[in-house]
Amino acid sequence: MTTATATRTHVAEVPTRRKAFDWGQVRTYIQAAIILVWCLLPAYWMIVTAFREVAYTYDPTFWFTHVSLENFRTVFDESLGNRFGQALLNSLIVAGITTLIALVVGVFAAYALARLNFRFKFLVLGFILGASMFPGVALVTPLFQLFTNIGWIGTYQALIIPNISFVLPLTVYTLTSFFREMPWELEESARIDGCTQGQAFRKIILPLAAPATFTTAILAFISAWNEFLIASQLSNDQTKTVTVAIASFAGSEPMQEPYTAVMAAGTLVTIPLVLLVLIFQRKIVAGLTAGAVK
Repeated sequence: MTTATATRTHVAEVPTRRKAFDWGQVRTYIQAAIILVWCLLPAYWMIVTAFREVAYTYDPTFWFTHVSLENFRTVFDESLGNRFGQALLNSLIVAGITTLIALVVGVFAAYALARLNFRFKFLVLGFILGASMFPGVALVTPLFQLFTNIGWIGTYQALIIPNISFVLPLTVYTLTSFFREMPWELEESARIDGCTQGQAFRKIILPLAAPATFTTAILAFISAWNEFLIASQLSNDQTKTVTVAIASFAGSEPMQEPYTAVMAAGTLVTIPLVLLVLIFQRKIVAGLTAGAVK
């Protein structure tokens, strides 16, 4: 037997080792499935109830039965006092303007806190973070008294300004972390090419910060869209947001809690936000992980 033949025979006789079963991966999938069901089950039940006839409101059937669009007609029925269309427009205006202002101010503030050296910088950042921890319920009474004195109750600015104070710390904190991780060499190279600091910020930093800025905008918009406490005290029938409008819904049946109508309104409010996150999930993930690796 030649040496080559003996070698092939020896290799063939070596038993192949079976790959060990990866229980860690199985646990990961099980945990992900549990979290997914835990998070999506309430939303699924809300949608099922939204499409169910009022007479079968408390039907415990887990899937779609007695499907009807009656609840969605009730939501937009102004004869019942449900001015849901106007509330949607109000929420869009308040959340949109709040997000825009917070983003413009937050980008410049975050860049200054991350890139510039000045006295009391960390004190300013600590003050901004401390403002985000201040309970909103403690601000309701002073804001109500202030806006009553200046005639702002029931106006958009009475809803936008407090929302900015809640959203701006989130914007500054998120973007400061991102700008801090960006390498200084980018701006130094731009300055060598003749750019000023402002030009380097506009031409180099802002385009690279687009994923983080977009993610911050989504989070700020969702926060302003879901705000209830301030809006419930400072709005009127003309400026009610969706969260306040849903809380004051009237059903199609007298002396009956409009449970299915509330679920229909919740579906109309929630689904667009979910679709928005699903459509831009790559940008959101890129923004949340941006700056993690230089």
